[in-house]
Amino acid sequence: MYKNGVLNSNINRVLGELGHTDTLCIGDCGLPVPSGVEKIDLALRQGVPGFWDVFEVVAGSMKVECVTAASEMVEQNPQLWARILDFLGADVKRRVIPHSQLKEESAGCKAVIRTGEATPFANVILTAACIF
Repeated sequence: MYKNGVLNSNINRVLGELGHTDTLCIGDCGLPVPSGVEKIDLALRQGVPGFWDVFEVVAGSMKVECVTAASEMVEQNPQLWARILDFLGADVKRRVIPHSQLKEESAGCKAVIRTGEATPFANVILTAACIF
């Protein structure tokens, strides 16, 4: 058993299977998960676990090349967007697209991790970088 790191076996497996340019979505409790995309459902109740708790562990455990968020997040949840950018650092590319496009692009993700988050547009797609 791990003594630290990602303890959720499904998240741990998906992180281990990611290759360069593969994508992983972390979403709030309202984000629809497209048919055929693995859903790792962590939601227990509204707000638990929060987006940030999940994002910090997942993004901290993978090499991120790009973060994609909805323009609606940037406008309606700017504190979260700023926190994400600060955490990832200046070297990570940033894409801002309409929420409708983010939902469409989530169909190409290896998995969608569903949190209990209930604040506006707390959804991102992380693109894996190469570790060498």
